[in-house]
Amino acid sequence: MSITIKEYARFDARLSKEQKQFFEKAAYLGGFRSLTDFVLLTVQEKAKEIVQENERIIASERDSQIFFESITNPKKPSKTLKNALEDYNEFALNSKK
Repeated sequence: MSITIKEYARFDARLSKEQKQFFEKAAYLGGFRSLTDFVLLTVQEKAKEIVQENERIIASERDSQIFFESITNPKKPSKTLKNALEDYNEFALNSKK
């Protein structure tokens, strides 16, 4: 059996008294055990949203580049694709009869 040991890091932030009181109120109203739990969960959710959106944009840009490249510089049809076209044309002619 293996034991996993988590490593922790500290994060400090300076807030105005008003911000801290506002965040504590939100944490209390949201049912969080502490201000720390509230901040960590909220920041983690927002970070996940930002990363996912960024990854979608990157994937979208990469897909656009691949699509544009295939339209502007198409590869010559392979032997398999040519055979498939011949089979389709033969099928289409025979189905009209």
